[in-house]
Amino acid sequence: MADKMFDLNIEKILEDWEEYHALREVISNALDEQLLTKSKDIQILKDEKGNWHVRDFGRGVRYEHLTQKENDEKLSNPAVIGKFGIGLKDALATFERKKVRVTILSKFGDITLTKSKKHGFKDVITLHARISSPSDPKMSGTEFVFEGLKESDVQKAKDLFLKFSNETVLEETSFGQVLEKRVGTARIYINGVRAAEEENFLFSYNITSLTQAIRKALNRERTNVGRTAYSERVKSMLVSCSSREVAEHLMVDLQAYNTGEMHDELKWMDVQERAVQILNAKKRVVFLTPDELISETMMVDEAKSAGYEIVTIPSNLKEKIHGTVDIAGAPIVDLGQFHLEYMESFKFKFIEPKQLSASERKVFDLTKKVFQLIGGKPKTIKEVKVSETMRRALGSFVETEGLWESGSGTIIIKRTALGNSDSYVGTLLHEIAHATSGALDVSREFELELTRLTGIAGSKALGA
Repeated sequence: MADKMFDLNIEKILEDWEEYHALREVISNALDEQLLTKSKDIQILKDEKGNWHVRDFGRGVRYEHLTQKENDEKLSNPAVIGKFGIGLKDALATFERKKVRVTILSKFGDITLTKSKKHGFKDVITLHARISSPSDPKMSGTEFVFEGLKESDVQKAKDLFLKFSNETVLEETSFGQVLEKRVGTARIYINGVRAAEEENFLFSYNITSLTQAIRKALNRERTNVGRTAYSERVKSMLVSCSSREVAEHLMVDLQAYNTGEMHDELKWMDVQERAVQILNAKKRVVFLTPDELISETMMVDEAKSAGYEIVTIPSNLKEKIHGTVDIAGAPIVDLGQFHLEYMESFKFKFIEPKQLSASERKVFDLTKKVFQLIGGKPKTIKEVKVSETMRRALGSFVETEGLWESGSGTIIIKRTALGNSDSYVGTLLHEIAHATSGALDVSREFELELTRLTGIAGSKALGA
């Protein structure tokens, strides 16, 4: 057939585009065609003449594809890169401006670029596509051949694509992929094409579920998309993660919150909380604030000796996670939860009164007299029991002599406290004060109640 001229009708040229920007569009189209047709991988190679080739194995380009309009097929497929059918025309105009000769081959015809008079306006010269008979009518797919394209530009173009960037995927989510950050700046990919860079991000990301904000931000150049467009998707990605590897990266980075050197993702409370939820489910950890690390050294040592890893978190995060569960539904282990689990795992070895020695039994029989001295056994106390073993006090390696269990209404006395009456009576009064006040040690409420009880008992014993 005779050659036909197709006016590209390019009005505005992207003056800031370089050769690699134009090549990016060609590669994008090839990758989209591979995806849409499920054909084999595209090829990017250099021939013996030094010309570069980009080849897909899809349906083959037609000259109609040079018409600038929205592509319904691409618009309906969320995974493709191109959308509007304008990238190829921009690319061809850039190659012409940069004096890179382009030949497009398919079974529908060979296409080259030339300058020609605009139809009906002989004084206007515009860029046209020359459509010739196909060199290979049986050819599958489309092949672009570039003369005068530098290898450095090819490498720059390929580096814009996740497919060719050798990124390590840490986790797949329904919103996209969390990628291990390479040395330097983090990269933000949108459907596999780099759209932005972040100097202070912990990870790189490939966003595959686009929001309206992202779609609006994808300008003609597809570069330098602002953070406001994709930050919500990045956050959604991290909050939906469940891998230990991602969580450990986040928690290590969170340790730098005191110095202000943590990465930007860790400034989102939802991301901090998710890291705690994942790590709690994947490892034996206890989450402590810096103040707790200093003030609760005994419990820290206790946790370490029990095989737990200590993870430091900010106080505001501690408040957020307290009483919550991890991704597996188990309680988050902060200091309070660790102590609770420790207490619940302890097994008492109770001793029946008839098993006591005569001297021990004589001391234990003082129980009724102690209650009489304070006006009778309080209603909250159901019984007093003796145990061979006793839990350690919170934050201490020392076993307590007594314990008040509010849930069962039981005062438990360690057997060694029955060695003499002074020790037993003092311990019993101490636990009665816990039972009647409902307060913990080293609290004003407990001290006041203990003073009240000893005052009552002392006065009665003295006959006052």
